Amino acid sequence: MSVIQKIRDKYAVVIIVLICLAIVSFLLQDVFFGRNSMFNQSTKVGKVNGEELDYREYQQRIENMQERMRQQMPGASLDDQTQQYIREQAWDQFLREKIMQAQYEELGIEVTQAEVTDQIYGKNPHPLVLQYFADPQTGQFDRSVLQRVAEQVKQDPTGQMSQQLLAFDQMITEYQKNQKYITLVHQGIYYPKWLAQMEQQSTAENANISYVQVPYASIADSTIKVTDAELNKYIQDHKALFEVKENRRVEYVAFNALASAADSALALTEFEKLKAELDTTPDVAGFIKLNSELPYYDGYAPRNSIQVPAKDSIIDLPAGKIYGPYQDNNLLVYAKVIDRKTLPDTVKIRQILVAIQPGLSDSLAKKRADSLESVIRGGGDFAALAATFSDDPNSKQNGGEYTLTPNGYFANELQAVKDFAFEGNSGALKVVKMPIGYAVVKITEQKNFGPALKIAYLAKRVDASSTTSSEALALANDFASKNRDWKTFEKTVQEQGLDKRQQNLGAMDFVIPGLGSSREIVSWAYKADKGEISPVFTLEDKFVVAVLTSAREAGTAPLEEVRPQVEAEVKKNKKADQIIAKMKSPATIEAAASATNQPVLTVDAISFATPFIPSLGFEPRVSGAAFNKAWGTAKATAPIQGNGGVYVLKVNTYVPSGQSPLDYEQQRTAYEQNLRQLTDNQLFEALKKKSDVKDDRASFFTAN
Repeated sequence: MSVIQKIRDKYAVVIIVLICLAIVSFLLQDVFFGRNSMFNQSTKVGKVNGEELDYREYQQRIENMQERMRQQMPGASLDDQTQQYIREQAWDQFLREKIMQAQYEELGIEVTQAEVTDQIYGKNPHPLVLQYFADPQTGQFDRSVLQRVAEQVKQDPTGQMSQQLLAFDQMITEYQKNQKYITLVHQGIYYPKWLAQMEQQSTAENANISYVQVPYASIADSTIKVTDAELNKYIQDHKALFEVKENRRVEYVAFNALASAADSALALTEFEKLKAELDTTPDVAGFIKLNSELPYYDGYAPRNSIQVPAKDSIIDLPAGKIYGPYQDNNLLVYAKVIDRKTLPDTVKIRQILVAIQPGLSDSLAKKRADSLESVIRGGGDFAALAATFSDDPNSKQNGGEYTLTPNGYFANELQAVKDFAFEGNSGALKVVKMPIGYAVVKITEQKNFGPALKIAYLAKRVDASSTTSSEALALANDFASKNRDWKTFEKTVQEQGLDKRQQNLGAMDFVIPGLGSSREIVSWAYKADKGEISPVFTLEDKFVVAVLTSAREAGTAPLEEVRPQVEAEVKKNKKADQIIAKMKSPATIEAAASATNQPVLTVDAISFATPFIPSLGFEPRVSGAAFNKAWGTAKATAPIQGNGGVYVLKVNTYVPSGQSPLDYEQQRTAYEQNLRQLTDNQLFEALKKKSDVKDDRASFFTAN
């Protein structure tokens, strides 16, 4: 007890101080690092004109788009590139909403509830209504579907259906606001008569000219000296040509962890066991679905459309036989011929769809289809009957006519129609049963008969073993450890003959072509210093070592990145100055030829509206000078700095172009229509460029 008491007496004060410090630190932790702390990291991923986008809202937008894409493409996987596209679309959606809303408010554009109601329930429903409230079996707009939804909302005004309809109202509202905005812009587009008259005059005549050209190539580049100051001045004087986005450039070496011969042999042993099952299973489709990397296609492919590495060995196999294994990229494959037939490669049919729907049971649909078949057999007009009675919207447009190919897309619900089309005889007429109803089908034409095969492909990836991967990783680690600066990196690549590649990276890139999902590399590149060597990055089947070779910020491109382009332009300008100084101010075109020791040449039929001149190429200044009435046909022009050289020219004659004057109304309609299309395509991008946009998303996506 005495020992314990001594400890208490000696360390009591220390213990009390430590406890107090712990309590204080706990309290301060919430102040400095809690949810509302002064040092808590912002959750804003970006903003436009002061309107911020929170990370959680951005993620919700992404998830909503992902869900819509899954609904549109059932069963499709959202790969890395698709995910990247969705992220950009979600960001662009936010920008569009905020930028356009500001425009609507500034112009006083509003959409009333009465307008929205009319767009949904009126005589001419909005296109979105026609799409969303369609019969699930026929795809046609069904007002009764809309009415049932409205009744459900009345019975449960706060339920899920009500929330969905509210979101739909908002979609209609935004669409109508945008339409009003676009209409206002379109109303500002006008083609005046005076402009039409000027264009008529400019195309009424062609010019026949004599000219002297002193090509820039006549002066050697080596004789023209330029300084960095001159090059930078050119960039500053032409900033619009050198605007760039934020960018990083990396060079990298990839060490592939590809399957070795031993890995392939082991995989083949396991694969042969599956082949034995494929040879005996009665359910080939189910077996392929469970065991193969390639999906099962339950259809026939014409012999000439089969495109696989071992095609020549497969297409002549009898039904039931298996060929393989053969290699298709990183897959081992066995191909089993299920069946062979002689089929046409193109079939034309006419079809009338009688869909089962409320008020028309299966038996009644069958009776209607049988009646239509009887009428057609009696000489009835198939196209007219399709336009009147078919529940297929396309049939009403084209008289029920379709052109089919064996491996072309056709809805699963209509597969029975496709089977009849290819396996029946030309001219045959039949009522075909389908899950959604009945189709009256007539085969009108079958062409190009030939062998067609139904083939099942059993495919398995051959992956590298852990030993093979370890060997590739060891090579990458060794390379990274011995090459810690850019100069050594380059030297080793050359000495060892390694396959070095380069790639420009945007801050929100997730995929590097050839490497696949590579967000870690992008994140590293935006934190590294120029010339820095990366750690070893582990990708799906590669180990990558990179060096950052360029770190460019948004704005005007630095000289080092555009030097060749700028140097060529500055040298061209200096050459032009030399040539013009040598020419001085020639009184005649012959004087210009004598001063430069160049011949006088001619070219005819130059048009003011066409800057491309035979034998000269794209020379808009030359074509413009030819129609400068201040020079006319009386004297030679001053020296003109063109794209390919310096020119002096003299118009010999103006001759009628032979073009008939255009009708003003036709000109106006064409001009305004083209300008409206151009406006529709570029308007939002112009508004975005004028907006204050700050994109901080990259800091929230440091790696996958």
